[in-house]
Amino acid sequence: MPSVSLHTLGCRLNQAETAIIAENLKKQGYKIVPYGQPSDLTVINTCTVTEQADSKCRQAVRQSIRKNPDTFVAVVGCYAQMAVDVIKNIDGVDLIIGNEHKLKLYDYLNGLNKNSQPLIVHSSKISREAFTIESVGLYDTHTRANLKIQDGCNFVCSFCIVAAARGPARSRKFKDIIIEAHKLVDMGFKEIVLTGVNIGTYSYEGKYFLDILAEMEKIDGLQRIRISSIEPTTVDKNLIDFMAGSSKICRHLHIPLQSGDNEILKAMRRKHTAAEFSDIINYAVEKIENIGIGTDVMVGFPGEGHDKFVITKKLLADLPITYFHVFSYSDRKGTAAYNYKPKVQRHEKKLRNKIMIELGKRKKRAFYEDSIGARIDVLFEEADENGFWSGFSDNYMRVKVKSEQPLKNSIRTVRLVSIEGEELLGELL
Repeated sequence: MPSVSLHTLGCRLNQAETAIIAENLKKQGYKIVPYGQPSDLTVINTCTVTEQADSKCRQAVRQSIRKNPDTFVAVVGCYAQMAVDVIKNIDGVDLIIGNEHKLKLYDYLNGLNKNSQPLIVHSSKISREAFTIESVGLYDTHTRANLKIQDGCNFVCSFCIVAAARGPARSRKFKDIIIEAHKLVDMGFKEIVLTGVNIGTYSYEGKYFLDILAEMEKIDGLQRIRISSIEPTTVDKNLIDFMAGSSKICRHLHIPLQSGDNEILKAMRRKHTAAEFSDIINYAVEKIENIGIGTDVMVGFPGEGHDKFVITKKLLADLPITYFHVFSYSDRKGTAAYNYKPKVQRHEKKLRNKIMIELGKRKKRAFYEDSIGARIDVLFEEADENGFWSGFSDNYMRVKVKSEQPLKNSIRTVRLVSIEGEELLGELL
């Protein structure tokens, strides 16, 4: 039985696709072993969202080859789509597959015979057609399953390479989504996370994102439906009202802002204004009690002077945002912003990044402090060496409790008593 280790860099969508690749290989007789252990095949599913992501991909490939020089190395995904010329010059790489064909990786393994030159499977133009996925992802160690409903994006923000890496927006066939959701519940998953590049644009034969939620609500045994990152222009009052009336949809939204300054938003080719973003955030907080709301913010975009940075900082400080992910702008060849001037100096981007991270930590702590004393349901995932089990509430707070009984993949009611680091400490009820 040949062995395979798999490594994922980047987003939930990549995690979902790695799980599908793993299941397909298992069906073909491969034994799945932890990444880092010796294996006959190593699959690295890559990300290219930033320069740092590119660097991490190259590092992961080289480390895998150095630790296991005899392994057959397959590099797949977004960085493989965009940087074939770079990857093919890394000694030891045997197979490079872009996003169009990566889920069919097994078809290109060639009996794991290592190549003097890597086989390259790459399409510069990715199909716009609706798609199906034949297998359910393999999630050996998780209690939540990522369900891919969509791929690609037509928004083409000026800083973003993902539209080029993932291709145009396309949706998974509606029935195919629901079939996989049922299978995941039958496998024991209590929470399903809907993933894609731009999930709010889902559209297939008159079915839209809200239709997916409505149909999944009917599935017996499914206790939680979580919405992954979703663009602000695709979150409307109808979606929030539906969430407010649902017993299964998690009270959690992650809605990327990027900038709070309208001139910068326009230069970014974002499709929302700061006011429109604020309106939807405030409406969600008004309608859904104790909702957790996250966002993405970019610092150092070309033309972002100190005054525009302060505008963004003030907006995020004032809005009822729970947490945010902070990114420093990096030039990406092939994007419109690559040629924008003036550039923000590296040291200034580093300073702004630090300021925003600190603000995010304060916002998150304030949200946690407001929750002390509350009773909340937690889906537990894993235990540490001290007997503390941790997991997430539906509004995306990380909670831990002391328990001698196994809690993995169980939803239990907890009373929150204190904050310890990045987690809330609770007591089982």
